[in-house]
Amino acid sequence: MIDERKIPTVFKAFCDENRIKILKQLLTGEKCACILLDNLQISQPTLSHHMKILCDSGVVVMRKEGKWAHYSISPKGAAYAFECLKSLTSINSSGKDTSGFDE
Repeated sequence: MIDERKIPTVFKAFCDENRIKILKQLLTGEKCACILLDNLQISQPTLSHHMKILCDSGVVVMRKEGKWAHYSISPKGAAYAFECLKSLTSINSSGKDTSGFDE
């Protein structure tokens, strides 16, 4: 089921140029925060802010290894984001609610 309260959190992940750049880096697999930071023109606190938003959305997951944080795209989170978009943009001419939204 799609939770209407979660949709803004999911879409917030896609509403910033730096977060899009981060997601594009993660398309090739898991990356350490230090690698992500090397490829962006932002500070470490700014990266942390973006990663929190991405992780809160469920689209990205974090794995700790010692003092290092490793990030990757969550297949389950990405599928949920896709379902959210699909449920909001699929035209239904039958008049029946097939959105999958929680009531």
